[in-house]
Amino acid sequence: MRDFMDDNFLLDTPTAVELYHQTAKRQPVIDYHCHLSASDILDNQPISDLYTLWLAGDHYKWRAMRAAGIPERLITGDADGYEKYLAYAKMMPEAIGNPLYHWTHLELRRYFGIQDFLCPETAESIWRQAERRIAQGGFTPRELILRSNLYALCTTEDPSAQLREHAELAQCKDFPVKVLPAFRPDGVLHIEEKGFASRVQNLGTAAGIKIVNLASLKEALVRRMDYFVNFGCPASDMAFEKMPCALTDVNSVEMIFQAALSGKRLTDREAEQYSTHMLLFLGKEYHRRDWAMEIHLGAMRSQNTRRVQEVGYASGFDSIGDCEMEAPLFHFLDELEKDRALPKTILFCVNSKDSDVFASMIGNFQSDRWPSKMQYGTAWWFQDHRAGMERQMRDLASQGLLGGFIGMLTDSRSFLSYSRHEYFRRILCGMIGRWVENGEYPSERKQLTRLVENICFHNAKEYFNL
Repeated sequence: MRDFMDDNFLLDTPTAVELYHQTAKRQPVIDYHCHLSASDILDNQPISDLYTLWLAGDHYKWRAMRAAGIPERLITGDADGYEKYLAYAKMMPEAIGNPLYHWTHLELRRYFGIQDFLCPETAESIWRQAERRIAQGGFTPRELILRSNLYALCTTEDPSAQLREHAELAQCKDFPVKVLPAFRPDGVLHIEEKGFASRVQNLGTAAGIKIVNLASLKEALVRRMDYFVNFGCPASDMAFEKMPCALTDVNSVEMIFQAALSGKRLTDREAEQYSTHMLLFLGKEYHRRDWAMEIHLGAMRSQNTRRVQEVGYASGFDSIGDCEMEAPLFHFLDELEKDRALPKTILFCVNSKDSDVFASMIGNFQSDRWPSKMQYGTAWWFQDHRAGMERQMRDLASQGLLGGFIGMLTDSRSFLSYSRHEYFRRILCGMIGRWVENGEYPSERKQLTRLVENICFHNAKEYFNL
């Protein structure tokens, strides 16, 4: 029997062991989609304790704690950080098979040097060990990022963001990591959501233009995209439960926009027509700037009305949606391709039933001008566990080119979440190692090394022009 999470954790063949330790482990990290705060990185205040690092804002952990029957007071309520940490430790032994179990222990080992496994009996000791380690230094946001071997990361920013922190970080000579903004226009795409008119007004203020119609809305977005270019923005990120694709004429969209600004309630069809029109406009603008268009699809958000009212939005009450994906996704991509204006595109799938659809769809729109221009994005949110990662990579490999894959992201607000890249790289090497030792791929080390290096680092570096 192997030791718990030993050096060869998830590496079940000699080839996998060699590929991970000699190649994958050494590659720098590009986190091309995360929710870290550029302000926190710039301010660079030391992290105080395990609660702040682990539980503040992490809805993955909140969901698991609720499943264990832990009172909300010890999750998002008014209990102190240590009490909440103890509640998390109490839940941890029940989390067998949950990626949280592995992520938690990878973080304890890589950042604190703590080998114990977390449970009620070890919780106090681990907290004290972590306190001592934090007191020794090395736990500011920038130090944690440097310790994680980051080459670049992209924060998710609203179009009205001023990006002052990104500009100042770019001038920090002792911090070589690229901290770049990614353009997130969801606020003005989801016309059906509360507060739309005020978000449009904020966009206009940032762009220096009064938004009174569809044309001025587009002009404001163009100005802000041009502004983001000055700070090295390589991508835009957008999220929808289902892919909007309801084509209509511009005059109809104008009427829908005016109705929303005046506070009128829209039909679902009208909201989809507006979103489709704006997405096609934005896609062409992304293509013009050589940005990647990231589209996250399939998540149903805030699915417990009472609890969301009590706890708040984005608090862990989300689930996997079950919408038709193939037809609307095809028609949307095809509309852009007709005008030769389809940008580099990354499609993220949250429902495993759609995995083959996404993996095959990208093959319809590849380009001889950019290898693997269309990407089936890494296993995301409810899929970023071992089975989900293996499924996503197997489906991509079976339908297209795994060798062109741009690899892992964190989608996280935690400065310790870069252990998830290790988790991904071990799973990647484990899969490739099994293929090699089963005689399904040559045991040619130069080619294997290049393959792993590219998936872990070089493909993303080239794809995002970093």
